[in-house]
Amino acid sequence: MSIHEVFMPALSSTMTEGKIVSWVKSPGEKVEKGETVVVVESDKADMDVETFYEGFLAHIIVEAGETAPVGSAIAFIAETEAEIETAKSLANSGSAAATTSSPEPIAADTASAATPALASQKGSNHKEGRLVASPRARKLAKELKVDLTTLEGSGPHGRIVAEDVEAFSNQGKQPATAPVAPAAPVPISAPVAPPAPRTAAPATVVAAVPGQIVPLTTFQNAVVRNMVATISVPVFRVGYTITTDGLDKLYKQIKSKGVTMTALLAKAVAVTLQKHPLLNASYSEQGIVYHSDINISVAVAMDDGGLITPVLQNADAVDIYSLSRTWKSLVERARAKQLQPQEYNSGTFTLSNLGMFGVDRFDAILPPGQGSILAIGASRPQVVATPDGLFSVRQQMQVNITSDHRIIYGAHAAAFLQDLAKLIEMNPQSLTM
Repeated sequence: MSIHEVFMPALSSTMTEGKIVSWVKSPGEKVEKGETVVVVESDKADMDVETFYEGFLAHIIVEAGETAPVGSAIAFIAETEAEIETAKSLANSGSAAATTSSPEPIAADTASAATPALASQKGSNHKEGRLVASPRARKLAKELKVDLTTLEGSGPHGRIVAEDVEAFSNQGKQPATAPVAPAAPVPISAPVAPPAPRTAAPATVVAAVPGQIVPLTTFQNAVVRNMVATISVPVFRVGYTITTDGLDKLYKQIKSKGVTMTALLAKAVAVTLQKHPLLNASYSEQGIVYHSDINISVAVAMDDGGLITPVLQNADAVDIYSLSRTWKSLVERARAKQLQPQEYNSGTFTLSNLGMFGVDRFDAILPPGQGSILAIGASRPQVVATPDGLFSVRQQMQVNITSDHRIIYGAHAAAFLQDLAKLIEMNPQSLTM
């Protein structure tokens, strides 16, 4: 008998769990080696996941919309059609791991996906008296103080899913120690909607209802982990005022050719980093890591929650027109959650531009694994004194750099900002060369 467990893969080095976006194959369907069987949402993107074996998708353990830890079993694949019922029986009995052949890893459609852990998970059945519920159901039950042992699961083979917890809470059937439900309860979260096609535009965030508890999205949880990871890093901040009249004039001249202000700013920063490699470096236990490439990450807010930083790779060496086309493509695919990991996790320096929202000045939080991030404010007309003692109106913007003080000091950051200002103020035309 050849029945293989399909495991949740690690699609990035920071991924601890994944969410099933959709199953491309249905139970009983034939699958070929290397064929996509499921779409998994990692920290930042939706990834096609392929099988290493051919056979039949016999049984799905983790349904679309549910999450599972990296390395846990999410489905069974049977080598022959005759073994499909056997696989279902094994799932019901909880003895799959003892009778199947070697566990089957699954590969994401990306070269940088990490190898998944092969820890055995018995799926959605009850065994040895252990209560089995989806991770989302357990989290929701903890928040709502619902005793899972009092519930009957409606998921596969009696598995408790989030909807069971919600229904129980809304009916006011919590144990006596739990708060009494209101007479007209507000749903805790909307039912999981069917997955949208990969090419569909991202859903707009639905306005929260007062009293509602909305679980964090996978993207938002990734941001939480990154922000917590930065707490232990000693940072400092340096501000600078840059006159942008020349840059604004250049932008108006080449905007019709598809050039974006984001690309211009990224190009200016990348060119300046050539003279300041320490600002493009990062800290490690072994010492300072000087990166061979200058890859500029740019923070982008997602429509359905969370934050992602698409990367303009080798931004110092790519011409401004190609850089702008690349940026447009990155943003479109980021919002469709179709970026490959190297397109959002390979940055060496980050830009955060809230100036486009009219923000005058702000401080940015240092991303994990990088040495600096530059916060860019809006360019506004200011009355300034000229060298000849007169007054003039100039367009100026405030920038603030946040740097890792373990490897970068104030003088280093100040020198970088001075050179960036000189480039933008005195020689912006060089950005088109």
